[in-house]
Amino acid sequence: MTIAKKSFALIFLILLADQIIKIWIKTSFYLGEEVPVFDHWFIIHFTENNGMAYGIEFGKDWGKLFLSLFRIFAVGLLGYILWKLLKKNTVRQGFILSLSMIFAGAVGNIIDSLFYGLIFNESQFYQVAKFLPADGGYAPLLHGKVVDMLYFPLIHTHYPAWFPFWGGQEFIFFRPVFNIADASITIGVILILLFYRKEILSSK
Repeated sequence: MTIAKKSFALIFLILLADQIIKIWIKTSFYLGEEVPVFDHWFIIHFTENNGMAYGIEFGKDWGKLFLSLFRIFAVGLLGYILWKLLKKNTVRQGFILSLSMIFAGAVGNIIDSLFYGLIFNESQFYQVAKFLPADGGYAPLLHGKVVDMLYFPLIHTHYPAWFPFWGGQEFIFFRPVFNIADASITIGVILILLFYRKEILSSK
């Protein structure tokens, strides 16, 4: 299998898994519902966010619109770079596949932002959203919320009483709730930083 086929296959599989899980969560869980999977250190917890990976947000409607448009521009640029690199024979496969993971993850979250507001009604506490509701979706194009569900509170304890500023307060590691797309982006970036920094410098 050529590196181009490997790249396309990886992107397709990540997008497929990401969207299947998101649609299942969106149409099966009410907002805030959670199901422990492995002894409370891995929990499926349904939440949504308007912003970037791991629930980071900025601004309101205008911030959301800007973020969605910026994502589309950034993914288009990354797709162009990936396409150019695929035409070369000197780039290591691991670098191409790492970029493919970042690209797939970014596209996965863009799909939520672009279309989920149109094809689902609002998820609420104790009420599951419907796909293609008769009265329309909950938001216009580019204003959809990103579906998150993966929660890994590996350590759940409290800061010691003597600890500065946060003494006695609850401490959870890892607190953010994320999705397959977020994980794909993160893994791709980490792989590039660890093993393929020379490729970034040589591609400038």
